[in-house]
Order: sequence, then C-alpha cells, then structure tokens
Amino acid sequence: MPGGAPDEYIADPGLAEVGDRRIRYSERSMPLLTALARRFTAERPFAGMNVAACLHVTRETAVLVRVLRAGGARVALAASNPLSTQDDIAAALAAADGVAVFARAGVDRRAYYEHIALALGDGGPDLVIDDGGDLVNTLHTERADVLPRVRGGVEGTTTGVLRARRMAAEGALAFPVIAASDTPVKRLVDNTHGTGQSVIDGLLRASGILLAGKTVVISGFGTCGVGIADCARGLGARVLITEVDPVRALDAVLRGFRVLTLADAAPLGEVFITATGSAEVVTAEHMAVMRDGAVLANAGHFDVEIDVRALQTLAVAVYPDVRPHADAFELRDGRRLLLLAEGRVVNLVAAEGHPPEVMDLAFGIEALALAWLAGNSEKLSADVHPVPQDIDAEAARLVLAALGAEIDSLTPAQRAYLASWHSGS
Repeated sequence: MPGGAPDEYIADPGLAEVGDRRIRYSERSMPLLTALARRFTAERPFAGMNVAACLHVTRETAVLVRVLRAGGARVALAASNPLSTQDDIAAALAAADGVAVFARAGVDRRAYYEHIALALGDGGPDLVIDDGGDLVNTLHTERADVLPRVRGGVEGTTTGVLRARRMAAEGALAFPVIAASDTPVKRLVDNTHGTGQSVIDGLLRASGILLAGKTVVISGFGTCGVGIADCARGLGARVLITEVDPVRALDAVLRGFRVLTLADAAPLGEVFITATGSAEVVTAEHMAVMRDGAVLANAGHFDVEIDVRALQTLAVAVYPDVRPHADAFELRDGRRLLLLAEGRVVNLVAAEGHPPEVMDLAFGIEALALAWLAGNSEKLSADVHPVPQDIDAEAARLVLAALGAEIDSLTPAQRAYLASWHSGS
C-alpha cells in the first residue's frame, strides 16, 4: 500500500502542477468536504489504516482523497473507468505523500484490472471505496488471501450496490458494504440532478446536435433516468420512456412522458440514452430500424447497455472520431448511427461528470460513512447495509449551512404531537 507508486502507473508526472490548480479550484465549490477535512484532521478516524479506492479519477475525487489523507489514511487509487481518467489529476495526487495512484487515461482492459490489483497492495486494505463493484469483485475472486484484513467498504453507485447484494445473497460477500448510493439525499442530488445535467452535457459535447425538437428515447426511469428526462425536456426535446418496471413506467406517464416499448420507440427516436444498469438494452434488433443519424449514448456505469459488438457487426464501415468521443457506423443500407463514448458512461467520457457541488455531497456522505465504518465494522454482518440515517441528515445540514440556508426546528409540542397516536383534538 502507499507511500507513492512508480511514475509508470500515471501518464505524466509533469502534469502535477496543473492538476493541483484544478483540484483547488473545484475545492472552492465543495464546502462539505472542506468542513470534513478540518474535522478529520482533528479526529483522525483512519489513523494507521490503508484505504483502497476504485473511483473516477477527477478533480472532485482528488478532493475526497485529500480528505481521507487528512483523516490519517494511506490511500491507493485506481481508476473505475480509463476513459474518465484525468491525467493531470492523477499526477497531482501521485505527488502527495501517502497516496499511490494507478491510473492512466485510455488504458486497455488488461491494464485496468492490473491497476485495481496494484491498488489492493501486498497486504490488502483495511477499508475500500468502490464505484461499480470491480474492486470488491477483484478482492473476492483474486485476492481472497487479504479478505480477513478488510473491515468493510462503501459503494457509491447503484450498479455496484446491486452486485454487492447479489454477492451477499449467494453468501459470497466477506465484509460489510455500505450502500452510499441509496440515501435519499444522494439519490436526489447526485442521481437525479447531477446525472441529469452531466449526461446531457456529455451528449451535447460529443454530438454537437440541437436537442430542441429532437425525439429522445430514455431507457430506464429510475432516479437517474428521471433527471435525464427532465433535463432533455427542459431543452425542448420530445421525450419517450422505455421501462420494465410498471411502477416506474406509471411514474413516467403521470409526469407527462410517453411510455412505450423500445421496439416501438426504435424507429421514432433520434437520440437514445440508456440508464438501466442492465445489459443488452439497445440491441441489433433496435439498431436495424433506427433513423439515419440516430445518436446512441449510455449513462450506465458499465459499457454493456448498448450492444456495441452487434453495432460493429451490422456496420460495413466505421468512421472513428467524427467528433471528439463520437464514432459513426455506416450500415448496409447507407444509414449511419453515431455512437458516443464507445458506449461507456457518456457524462464522464465526453464531459467532466457531475459538477463539484454534486460530488461534494455524494463524496461527503461516502467519507462520513467510511469513518463510521472504521469504528463500527465489527458490529456489522457481511452484508449490504444502509448509510446510517443521521449521516444523511448531517451531510444535508452541513451543506445547507455552507449555502447560508436555515431551517426550522420542531417545538416540544410538535415533537409530542408527532410521537402520539392521538389526533390532538
């Protein structure tokens, strides 16, 4: 585990100064993590501990890593997506004492998993932070020798939580995992508002289209899909929703969206965005009937929602990089489909992910949950656990205070009324 890693695992150590400036700029918009850095400096909740993290290597992630260091942790960081890695940020973090970074933009699948293995170190971590579940999976499948050392972990994505729950159901999970993605505050701010804005940002940067007047098909109407749909409609798009869950489909209808099957939506859509967390959502069957010029983008964590291999098979010619992070696939009948970000998560490949204000709250909850886990892991079973309710409320209060907002408090009479089963009449 860290102190430092060879420069071969980052792209260019000379980028550290630029990366540091960008980190400090983002830090100004992250009041929760700034407050936690002060608290952790005093309390040292991670003193003597190794923390392994698999996260998008961005400016906001760097602020989180510095907060963990303030709390006494030695941190090893691997990238959770090679296409979202910002090399200057990796260099800035690697220059810090007590931080090892294994991340370079654009590495292949083999190097991606090699970096995760390196972040786990020889003796293994005490705590882990994961973004999608690959680090936790690697621990269980390839580094079972260090599992007894691991006290627990925090997972920040819906996809990763689903994977951890499946592991727990099969009796395969060896330590407690806190589901940071499931808190009401994170779902509201991160999933809905953050994902909604950043996915549309990535879509527009990569495609260069005018969204107003376009028919946009969004597959998946969970908390992320809701945000994407609202943002697309706000920019003048006609939004169609496809879903497999009847409750979410009903929610979409009652919000004024048209809901239909993807097979029916495929000939109508001009832009397709997947946000399901599942696999093979957009398939060859759908691509075969899409309009000429249709744009395909994925907002899910893994690059499995759009069947890219099927698209490659259907194509008679491929025109890479017709725009940054946009490849055109020409089909036998002359139609062209535009695939964004290679089918990977578009907001972090073609744009910069969530704004700092969003990640401040998300990472603040994860940092608080990890600190709580450091002192309470022995009380928890090897299962997926919710974030303690007071952590969610505390994070919201700290952000509200930083924003200059004030809220009311219940009076003693109100507390008594709410605690009583009598009507009060």
